Amino acid sequence: MSNNYTIVEVNNPRRVKEFLMLPVRLYKDEKNFIRPLDQDIEEVFDPQKNKFFRNGEAIRWLLQDEKGQTVGRVAAFVDWKTAHKNDQPTGGMGFFECINDQEAAFQLFDQCKQWLEERGLEAMDGPVNFGDRDRWWGLLVDGFEFEPNYCMPYNFPYYQNLFEAYGFRNFFNQYTYYREIKKEGLSPVIEKKAERVRSNPNYRFEHLDRKNLVKYTEDFRDIYNRAWSRYSGVKKITRAHAMALMKSLKPILDEKLMLFAYYGDDPIAFFLMVPDANQIVKHLNGRMNLLAKLKFLYFKKLHPPKKVLGLIFGVVPEHQGRGVEGGLVMAFGDIALNKGFPYKDLELNWIGDFNPTMMKVAEQIGAVIRKTHVTYRYLFDRTKPFEREKKVS
Repeated sequence: MSNNYTIVEVNNPRRVKEFLMLPVRLYKDEKNFIRPLDQDIEEVFDPQKNKFFRNGEAIRWLLQDEKGQTVGRVAAFVDWKTAHKNDQPTGGMGFFECINDQEAAFQLFDQCKQWLEERGLEAMDGPVNFGDRDRWWGLLVDGFEFEPNYCMPYNFPYYQNLFEAYGFRNFFNQYTYYREIKKEGLSPVIEKKAERVRSNPNYRFEHLDRKNLVKYTEDFRDIYNRAWSRYSGVKKITRAHAMALMKSLKPILDEKLMLFAYYGDDPIAFFLMVPDANQIVKHLNGRMNLLAKLKFLYFKKLHPPKKVLGLIFGVVPEHQGRGVEGGLVMAFGDIALNKGFPYKDLELNWIGDFNPTMMKVAEQIGAVIRKTHVTYRYLFDRTKPFEREKKVS
């Protein structure tokens, strides 16, 4: 029997609230689901706060049943800066939530496809973010027994069947690596290289100093643009973007977790970590009002997170493979292995299977895959050959 579903655009405060509350209702019995902060979701769709609106556009919808009850939601978007950097112009869809009903899910997917086709696009990636890849990117397909990291998706296992039944194909896997914070675990090869680097007086390793935040932010930007901007889908970051990133981390920033490496005076590598804010966010019920801010400070001081989130790791090309990666980890160990260090676990922000070099580094520092997300791609012309994301060297 066919259900009579209706799609409506999210274009008023009441529908915005429905967009935010649907997952709260859907996941009410899921013990590992953590409700995101409403403001973190809403900033994605705010042209005043999301810089991607400067060269793109976004829209979102609700799916309602005959009784007017919301049973699904989705968003579609296009970033014209990157849309044409594919074999076919590609847009995005994301923030998908839906009851376990194929007809409902397909109606949401069709809506995204139609909207993107009207704009001349020929494919869509999803579920992804209308923003940078470090947030709201990918569909969880393995690791449901673990809580999500801050601003990373958590979803029902049946979503995978809905995406694949529609015709989405696996564009790349995203692996979240995990390891305990303990002395053992570094591979002998990387440990030997790291010791050689640390004994070389030209190399030095240091922690971020809040008093010199501007200087370290500029070092971060320099390293990032040399290490990462050569990869597909990764753009150089501006000084303003780098400062905004550091400012956003301030409420949770711990200097001990922000490491930099230098060769002489040249910044060559970083390993930026923060306490996993989701360990506090889960107590805030999606809000960040005055009471929630007081709660945040209370938990941060008296019940701090035990898990560290490795946000981003980078080594400039000319120093890769020399042991700098291990040197950063060992510099972290100089503090982390001391008695009284509050953190017990480390999870690295996702690494794509198109990046075997970084996967190898994660394995060499003793980390194992704990969660897998998938970025899917759907080609509108079903006769075109599908190709997975190209591996980077």
